[in-house]
Amino acid sequence: MLSYDDSARAEELAGRARDLMDEVVLPKERELAGGMTASEGTIDELREAAREYGIYAPQIEEEHGGMGEDFRDVLPAFEEAGRSPLGQAAMRVDAPDEGNMHLLELHGTDLQKEEYLEPLVEGELRSGFSMTEPQPGAGSDPKSIQTTAEKDGDEWVIDGHKWWTTQGIRADILLVFARTDPDAHPYEGCSVFIVPAEADGVEVVRNIPHLGSEMTGAGHAEIKYNNVRVPEEHLLGEEGKGFQHVQERLGPARLTHCMRYSGMAERALDIAAAYMSERDAFGTALSEKQYPRFELADQRTRLAAARSLVRTVAAEIAAGNEARIGVSMAKVFTANATQEAIDTALQFCGGTGVSRDLPLADFYESVRAFRIVDGADEVHRRTIARELFEDVPAEELEALTHFGE
Repeated sequence: MLSYDDSARAEELAGRARDLMDEVVLPKERELAGGMTASEGTIDELREAAREYGIYAPQIEEEHGGMGEDFRDVLPAFEEAGRSPLGQAAMRVDAPDEGNMHLLELHGTDLQKEEYLEPLVEGELRSGFSMTEPQPGAGSDPKSIQTTAEKDGDEWVIDGHKWWTTQGIRADILLVFARTDPDAHPYEGCSVFIVPAEADGVEVVRNIPHLGSEMTGAGHAEIKYNNVRVPEEHLLGEEGKGFQHVQERLGPARLTHCMRYSGMAERALDIAAAYMSERDAFGTALSEKQYPRFELADQRTRLAAARSLVRTVAAEIAAGNEARIGVSMAKVFTANATQEAIDTALQFCGGTGVSRDLPLADFYESVRAFRIVDGADEVHRRTIARELFEDVPAEELEALTHFGE
């Protein structure tokens, strides 16, 4: 296997994560009946095991309950965690809490970190990120945001309608994205607020029926905010800097999503290879037939390319760069590569792959959403293409005007 130039520390953390997965998490996953949601007790048990293995919340600073590891060094551990939805929850690298903890760590006040970040890291609280809205509100175009927050004395009053708030059905706190200055461009007129889920006016309408695994029971909520009042100290970060803060959250979160899903896809290929080695058809094992062998080889190659791209972009972010184009490239490429890998693995496992006896059906449902969440493929391609056409070299344009002379 490729080394990807991971540091010694990254390899050590990944090794701890791999041991946790192989020795604790995957055996626990196999005890669950297909489609079953893990209990709170099971998640707590797995988190305690992650602490014992020395791989709990590696991305969070030690002062807030994590391990304080470098962003680039934790990515291989995220990939190991992605081999099962339970692994992500065990290591406290599961979405949306992982991204929300990152945002609180970046921009939370000391009081906000004490009241919300540290309990989140500990696993005592759950959070949701409430940004997406029903038509005609914010979706792929977040500038269409309709939710508002108006200042009234020493409080903010929030009104709006959100949906696809991951884990919102069970969240203790919600990070709500709202427009605070209707006269400014949305990029300069939006802010983020910490809203307790139990606040007056927070109406959880429903858990949206959706395609995807429910192994950890996160769900996706539709929520209405009806004249919700929060104190002014619940503003997260700077007023009017909401878009900037959200981008700081989404860039790293997109890469961690990439690593979790690449781990899932790698396990899917391993499952397919094991199944094909045991399954005979038309005189030989499936693993002896050239077409499926080559298909799995191609999928593994694409996954290797995705991992390399993610690591390159992660190094840029760790160096303090936004790496917006790189993040879009990594996200759209990895989303498609992992979907193809899991689809191929399920296909070669036939009826067993479609069943819930293997985790491939859960993987298949989960990975399809990855091409939509955290920015649809089309949004990221638009970002990449925009830079491409804005930066056409002048000499190339000049050459075209003389073409054929």
